[in-house]
Amino acid sequence: MPLPSDLPVVDHHCHLSPHGEGVAAARRFAATGGTHLFLATQNYEADPPRSVEDYQRQFETTEALARQIRAETPVEVYLVVAPYPVDLVSAAAALGLEKAARVHADALDLAGRWVRDRRAVALGEVGLPHFEVAPDVAAACGAAFDHALEVARDADCPAIVHSADLTIDGYRELAARGARAGLPSGRLVKHYARHRTTPSERAGVAASYLARRPLVQEVVGDPGPWFLETDFLDDRSRPGAVLDLATVPRRARAIVEGSSDGAEQLQGPFVESIEAVYGWRPEIRAGNGRP
Repeated sequence: MPLPSDLPVVDHHCHLSPHGEGVAAARRFAATGGTHLFLATQNYEADPPRSVEDYQRQFETTEALARQIRAETPVEVYLVVAPYPVDLVSAAAALGLEKAARVHADALDLAGRWVRDRRAVALGEVGLPHFEVAPDVAAACGAAFDHALEVARDADCPAIVHSADLTIDGYRELAARGARAGLPSGRLVKHYARHRTTPSERAGVAASYLARRPLVQEVVGDPGPWFLETDFLDDRSRPGAVLDLATVPRRARAIVEGSSDGAEQLQGPFVESIEAVYGWRPEIRAGNGRP
């Protein structure tokens, strides 16, 4: 059974690189039925950015990839930009903690301007290191995360959160942190969620689930908001990591083929959740045919 022609099929979090497959991966995504990508920026150089100018170039590289994908494929692309939270750890070693924290804050402000200028739709990834760091660095990372939430509040956009796996208490703590910054929990998205949780257990935070088959089978039909993502890294040395970019449309096709109400269930992650968190509904571009 083919995917319905009017059903958006959305990968909520991926990375592409000019040094990897780039637009070729987006073509593969489209060939399997994918229609929309949320493209998160990443470090494209050997060393992480060390200045706001470095981040400006990084964001522009991501934007250029999105422009190329839109021009050469039927896929719609939404940009998600911010300094990666772990950048602060390596920058502190290279620049000193005070200067590194200043650069990171300025880069977050830059990302907020990109959202306000409608060059991006969300701030991300932002958050905390998922490994132990020195106490002073941990404090700086915490302050940077709080600033990121304030920037998202002022830009009126979601914050896509990078962190270790969250327990129920962890989701509550994240929602409370957002509330202290004035950012509603409905504008927080836990990226790379690997375990099913209910909306009440997440305290209103949305989960962007890694689209592994057993997890997709477990969450499909759940009330939203929730998303599916591959976190595709586009690294030639790690082909297919984390999941291949064709994974979400393949999962969508299996759901539609396996259930009479599969297409209706997929309205949840692909349409209704995007409307709830971002404030608009994805639309399929003219001429976006499916195999």
